[in-house]
Amino acid sequence: MQKIPVTVITGFLGSGKTTLIRHLLTHNQGLRIAVLVNEFGQLGIDGELLKACSDCPEQDIVELTNGCVCCTVQEEFLPVMEQLLERRDKLDHILIETSGLALPKPLIQAFRWPQIAHAATVDGVVTLVDGDAVANGQLGQSVPGSAHETPLEELFEDQLACADLVILNKADLLDADRLAQVEAQLRVQLPSRVKVLTACSGQLDARVLLGFHQAVEENLATRPSHHDTEEDHDHDEAIDSVSLQIETPLEPERLIERLRHLVETMEIYRVKGFVYVADKPMRLVVQGVGKRFERYYDRAWRPGETRRTDLVLIGRDLDSRRIEDVLLM
Repeated sequence: MQKIPVTVITGFLGSGKTTLIRHLLTHNQGLRIAVLVNEFGQLGIDGELLKACSDCPEQDIVELTNGCVCCTVQEEFLPVMEQLLERRDKLDHILIETSGLALPKPLIQAFRWPQIAHAATVDGVVTLVDGDAVANGQLGQSVPGSAHETPLEELFEDQLACADLVILNKADLLDADRLAQVEAQLRVQLPSRVKVLTACSGQLDARVLLGFHQAVEENLATRPSHHDTEEDHDHDEAIDSVSLQIETPLEPERLIERLRHLVETMEIYRVKGFVYVADKPMRLVVQGVGKRFERYYDRAWRPGETRRTDLVLIGRDLDSRRIEDVLLM
């Protein structure tokens, strides 16, 4: 049996990874695709979004929560991957969505392990970039290659260094000049072999995103990164997530206003979750990157499903008590 191809979808917090995968699953060219989703927070927001939008069997969308997969490869990723590979005769492709804070190379190195190497290969790495965030100097993505890089800038560079394809996403938020500036900025970081494509909401054809045939795990030496000489890597311990579950219904406008207040007064990189709105039969999805928020109703509440708000906030030195007080005041 041939090895099953695996595509790693990486990119910083809020770059649009889940949205791209949602589009891919609903325009899958007839491919049987399984998805492994890695969440930094305790609540599985991204996995639930994917389950709601596609016809994939539930067992083909697997969640790893509460940590970056690059730190838990042996303990969590390996057993889950082995379970998926037991059904590889029923799959054409596997997608892995990394946490926005994950380094891609430790994950890819796991595909050299005998338990996986005989059955799967990393077909390619797709790195998403939030064009608007880069243009506005948000999230540590404004000055890659500078003399005094932060850990977040190094992380961003490592995600670029591993790429076979870079998607400059949210292009609709930039005018032509700013889009060209961001693309030029990315080009400085990338080998000439790596293409940069622009996209809006990750809407690209499956034939563009799949089928690189790179066997990436066999040529990682050609993709140098900041952490290659480290036996172990450490994340910035000040970056953490706060997860909230709120049973009472919330008013969307007021919630967004309070979330924006928190973003303005705390270092919050990412907000995402589902909101319970009174007298609405559908759940509301809220997504935030910096001060930019979007919301939409994705599906009806299911019979017997607990109606509540599930929110995850990711940032630096977060005060969970203050966050809860502001959102519930």
